[in-house]
Amino acid sequence: MVQEKTINAPSGFLALTVLLGLLVGCGFLFFVGARLTPLGAIVPMLGAVLILFLMKGVFIVNPNEAKVMQFFGSYVGTVRDEGLRWVNPLYNKSTVSLRIRNFETEQLKVNDHSGSPIEIRAIVVWHIEDAAKALFEVDHADNFVRVQSESALRNLALHYAYEPQSAGEISLRTHPEEIAEKLKIEIQNRVAKAGVRIGEARISHLAYAPEIAHAMLRRQQAIAVIAARQKIVEGAVGMVQMALKHLSEDGSVKLDERQKAEMVSNLLVVLCADRDAQAVVNVGSKS
Repeated sequence: MVQEKTINAPSGFLALTVLLGLLVGCGFLFFVGARLTPLGAIVPMLGAVLILFLMKGVFIVNPNEAKVMQFFGSYVGTVRDEGLRWVNPLYNKSTVSLRIRNFETEQLKVNDHSGSPIEIRAIVVWHIEDAAKALFEVDHADNFVRVQSESALRNLALHYAYEPQSAGEISLRTHPEEIAEKLKIEIQNRVAKAGVRIGEARISHLAYAPEIAHAMLRRQQAIAVIAARQKIVEGAVGMVQMALKHLSEDGSVKLDERQKAEMVSNLLVVLCADRDAQAVVNVGSKS
């Protein structure tokens, strides 16, 4: 496996200044030599051709960019120093962008850990860390990262359920931060060979597949109703206990056990009912 090594290229401004000066000198010698003898112009011409060839080694490195150098197929090194630089003109120079990139995966339809079909999509932020690996270890780093990210996302969805099946269980919906970190690690392990560093990976879309979405929605609604009812009952029991306590401490109303049971029953019905309570006036019974 190729490992990146950084090389320091000389300043291109200095090299260009020297080469232009030599080129001007060759031009002067050409005119002087041509006046003296026809053969006197050959040497300056050959020198000018050599100088023009050496100028081919001048190149520009932009910010967040790397130039990978090859000499007849052999990896020489990578230039990361931005600005105008100069190297051996025989070096083949390949540009590799080190800028941060991001993309959104295709929407995948997979079965979660519980077997329910779900739709899932993620956003991945990445950049090239090792320019030599990105250039020599894979054909196209962009396509490689996309394919491996979708594969990692599919594998992650298979190991976690959409909803938690038990208390404290990590699920795709209820633990977004933990899932994002696991997805990032999963993708990083797959793309490390390409010299890529994953900055962030986060689920951008998560839903049940259309064929079970309605059934799952009714299930979620039922769970919500049960939870709400539980809170209502807990509150009603507390209010009944408080009412009995106050009546007992006040002593103005004496209730036997049967009357207390009736009052508890009536209060619970009123407090737990879906509708507002309706007043009933007791006008007595027929003798």
